[in-house]
Amino acid sequence: MTGRRQLVALRYEDDTLWALDQTQLPFREVELPLRSAEEVADAIVRLSIRGAPLIGVAGAYGVAVELQRNPGSDALNHACALIRDARPTAVNLAWAVDRVARAVGRLVPSEQAAAALAEARAIHAEEEAASAAMAGHGADLLIGTRRVLTHCNTGALAAPGNGTALAVVSELAERGLLEEVLATETRPLLQGARLTVYELRRLGINHKLIVDSAAAGLLARGAADAVIVGCDRVAANGDVANKVGTYSLALAARAAGIEFVVAGPTSTIDPNCATGADIKIEERDPDEVSRVHGQQVTMEGTRCLNPAFDVTPAALITALVTERGVARPVGPETVASLLRA
Repeated sequence: MTGRRQLVALRYEDDTLWALDQTQLPFREVELPLRSAEEVADAIVRLSIRGAPLIGVAGAYGVAVELQRNPGSDALNHACALIRDARPTAVNLAWAVDRVARAVGRLVPSEQAAAALAEARAIHAEEEAASAAMAGHGADLLIGTRRVLTHCNTGALAAPGNGTALAVVSELAERGLLEEVLATETRPLLQGARLTVYELRRLGINHKLIVDSAAAGLLARGAADAVIVGCDRVAANGDVANKVGTYSLALAARAAGIEFVVAGPTSTIDPNCATGADIKIEERDPDEVSRVHGQQVTMEGTRCLNPAFDVTPAALITALVTERGVARPVGPETVASLLRA
């Protein structure tokens, strides 16, 4: 481990939410000043801010900065609706926005901004603490695992603290237990190639980047001892929505006879969503598939499908790691027990 300064994806200072613009990583580190709900929502939509827990925290601050400039019930309702709708799959966004709304809903306008900011800061601190606890539980679960494969980006760029799945990976490395990480490139927007590699290099963790389509074959050949990923929404029965490509990795891990582990805070569990079939899957701009960094990679006019997420059935998941402990096996009772903990 290199001991590099901790990566800070979001910070609140001088009545402004400052966000590291993830669309410019790894080549440029640029912070965006966000001072309204519109600016926060836009940053979330275009993935300058991304990762389920992180967009929840950003959404909470987004309501706060809007109330600073324009307190009152109309501004509160506008900010909450705008930010809630920015991305539909990750439950953390609506969860955090609703928490702030409840904290300020009955206050007079002059008191709303301070109360909203206090609630946003509380959510931020809770998610940082969740990351640390999750890392310990996950590392304990994966003792004996020397090589892991991970998908998309689940580190400090996706959640406060050290992240979710990548926090577990980092803890394994800190304990001297980890030999290597295989990181998928994660098409179409290359969050693995751009962001996970960026984080692993900062952490000094040995890693290799692979194309998405190489993962199943490498698992079959024994290239990893476990797969660990994050999550954007966990249904009440344990089905998990995560970055598209996760389901195929779960199938490949089952065929290879290795553990498939999901890590995420309990804020990602949606008890009102019965199964994965009830999770709304975000469909993003087809241009994300037909272009890479603005460069056309297929014939003009080609029709593209671009689901941002897929759903992995609970039966394929070895364990769900949260800050409150581990659900194993993953199912309605074990998931519910995490919310009661």
